[in-house]
Amino acid sequence: MGFQSVAAYAPGGVTAFGLGLVGEVFSGRFAFSVCADTEVVTTDLGLAVHADGGLEALAGADLVLALPSAVPDAASPRALEAFRAASERGALVASHCVGAFTLAAAGLLDGRRATTHWRFADRLAGRFPAVTVEPDVLYVDEGDLLTGAGAAAGIDLCLHLIRREHGAAVANAIAREMVVPAHREGGQAQYLASPLPGGADDERLAGVLAWALERLGEPLPVDRLAARALMSRRTFIRRFTAATGTTPHAWVRAQRLNRAEELLETTDLPVEEVARRVGYSGGAELREQFVRRRGVPPRDYRRAFHS
Repeated sequence: MGFQSVAAYAPGGVTAFGLGLVGEVFSGRFAFSVCADTEVVTTDLGLAVHADGGLEALAGADLVLALPSAVPDAASPRALEAFRAASERGALVASHCVGAFTLAAAGLLDGRRATTHWRFADRLAGRFPAVTVEPDVLYVDEGDLLTGAGAAAGIDLCLHLIRREHGAAVANAIAREMVVPAHREGGQAQYLASPLPGGADDERLAGVLAWALERLGEPLPVDRLAARALMSRRTFIRRFTAATGTTPHAWVRAQRLNRAEELLETTDLPVEEVARRVGYSGGAELREQFVRRRGVPPRDYRRAFHS
């Protein structure tokens, strides 16, 4: 179930951050390789990287990735053809940041929704009018083709792929190892400028989030969270939304569903008990929220991902 082999294409000027990001997520957990047009590729930092192989690696991988470059149009014609061939044979194809330009140049994004780094969204839309560019999201999932936003949003995309194909428990374990959120709410708009200054308020918010995660089975109304943060309700909602890109209510709901996924995968607890542990009144409420947010009922999810 899910992909087992991953091949990442590194064009000339590949960003060292983007390359390191996918290596951190996939290397050691999947059959992972870096391929390039040449044996040695130079990163945007001037570092020489020895590729595992040539573009033939894209021909057999379950998941093929277009890595970002300092130059958005760095992909070679041979690479574009290799991505087209991978898509035609049914591989999962994904990119993040300006890697979307590679997929667009290969014609894979025509008639599709896609995203890229917010700074390059207008450029992508202008060059490829057949692509519906969504500049305010962290990633776009079109089934067999996925695109992620800029820089660290590549982590969100990779974790989403692993969660979708291998389940929440695997994605959460990787996120814990990387010390990153398993799932971020909101979109790129919250990162266009720094909405919150550093200081005591930030520390209090972080403390409230950690406190709430330990109490998902309890009622967590906004007033209770605000009191924990030593803020008025209005100030708390404003600060919380600025910091996370979502409302307190939506954040709590997302965390409850994340925890429910993990319990469904890793335990044999009845659905009613899973619902109680994550703060729902019963199995019917959990099922309603699960179907609405995840697209399948809890029992079907358990059958697909139970370890």
